[in-house]
Amino acid sequence: MKPDRRNLLKSAAAAGALGLAWPLVGGITPAQARARAEAIGAEYDPAPFTLGIASGDPQPTSVVLWTRLAPEPLAAEQKLPQTVEVDWVVAEDRELRQVVRRGTAPATADLGHSVRVTVTGLRPGRRYFYAFTALGKKSRLGRTKTAAIGSLSRLSFATANCQAFHDGFYAAHRGIAREDVDFVIHLGDYIYEHGEVGGVPEDHVRDHLFGEALTLADYRRRYALYKGDPSLRAAHAAHPWYLTWDDHEVYNDYSGTQGGDFTRRRKAGYQAWYENMPHRDDGTSHPAAPTSPQIHRIRRWGDLLELSVLDLRSYRSQQNLPDGTILGADQKSWLKKAISHAPDTWHVWANSIMLSQLRGKPGGGYMFTDQWDGFLAERKEVLTHVHDSGLEDLVVVTGDWHSAFVDDIRPDFDDISSPVIGTEFTAHSITSGAYSADWNKENGPLMGQANPHLKYFEGNRYGYDVYELTPRRFTQHMRVIGDRRDPKSPISTLTSFHVDRGKPGSYEDRATAKSPAQYRRD
Repeated sequence: MKPDRRNLLKSAAAAGALGLAWPLVGGITPAQARARAEAIGAEYDPAPFTLGIASGDPQPTSVVLWTRLAPEPLAAEQKLPQTVEVDWVVAEDRELRQVVRRGTAPATADLGHSVRVTVTGLRPGRRYFYAFTALGKKSRLGRTKTAAIGSLSRLSFATANCQAFHDGFYAAHRGIAREDVDFVIHLGDYIYEHGEVGGVPEDHVRDHLFGEALTLADYRRRYALYKGDPSLRAAHAAHPWYLTWDDHEVYNDYSGTQGGDFTRRRKAGYQAWYENMPHRDDGTSHPAAPTSPQIHRIRRWGDLLELSVLDLRSYRSQQNLPDGTILGADQKSWLKKAISHAPDTWHVWANSIMLSQLRGKPGGGYMFTDQWDGFLAERKEVLTHVHDSGLEDLVVVTGDWHSAFVDDIRPDFDDISSPVIGTEFTAHSITSGAYSADWNKENGPLMGQANPHLKYFEGNRYGYDVYELTPRRFTQHMRVIGDRRDPKSPISTLTSFHVDRGKPGSYEDRATAKSPAQYRRD
């Protein structure tokens, strides 16, 4: 087993020696920062492709390929020319002999020497392999897949969210890399901008703040540290990803309408995200794409899936306002139009924060109004539009909570006679600290009593979800790791839920219905 990243940092904090362990403090050289990162389990690909490669936003005839040149991954600036030419190749075989596309793209210092190539002219529903070459060196091999068209009998994908580097190893991403899925959706909190360590609240070290990301250089180094976990790079290399974000890519619980000095910080966070993700800039983004990329989009896989990727940060107002918005006017109009003209298929919303209502106890208030609970009128408006439009087979996949929930979706959550119009699956986090086992045991039943639409809650584990779609059924598998302190932790399926086509609402698989949970509705 590698060094226990989480406990090492916690011990350093308790001893007042955190600055001697954390790689992103000031006043040290890039080599020293890398040595510290490797001491807590990071390891990098050979230079200049230290941060790996990735693909994203697959469509039937195209996919985006990404890499970023970083010979010194934790340096504020790379010792590279202003522009480096990077060759890329896409082939039908692992040996890259059956080449279908190749080309050259510039990696410029202005964008952190990142490369983003939209490869077109591909065939639908096909696996491809790819690699990059620069400065006389070749990257690792990547695998991707284009979206399918026509009639499909099966489709599968995984979701990931909330992967605080200081809270553990990415064994869950190691599992995702090995899954037989068509694509991955990342639901946000890819990085954490703050300097807190120790993880879960009971560790009593969350007051140790240091090294907070504020500038573009800070955010670039934060991504480089996170990509130092080899399991994350493996998951990127294995599958194409769709992407959204939540708050920690910039700052905890921020609103897109915040201005002043925060505007500069948000631009820095957005640009660093853009530089480090396989994001498609397809002409729908704002003119200054690196600092204001457009996230929301609709993607289809044959006749089996319509995927709506939502952006719940960039356009939101402050929470708890009578006329508050979480979507923004333009995105809300876009989503309602998509609902009105939806095809007959499974409809999945990639949703970074919980859509379903969540009260902490019977008769109590909302637990977190940073979620959709802080935008009551807009949530009711959108979900009423789902119902009135006759949209069926809606499944919402959600991150953020660091625990697993399964909820029925209703236009009015306070009215138990309000019809069920869909299902929300909120997934465990990859590593980010959850509440304690005692808290979960006490509060799971209270949340169940307070929320009649809540069917299931489990908060003691970490992992990811895998979803299988057929023309008749949508199935969720909760994959959980044994121990986030172990980079090679075993992975198992905690439980599975099903949704039948044309029948809103979920039900747990009988084979796993007795698995551990802190709440399960009978």
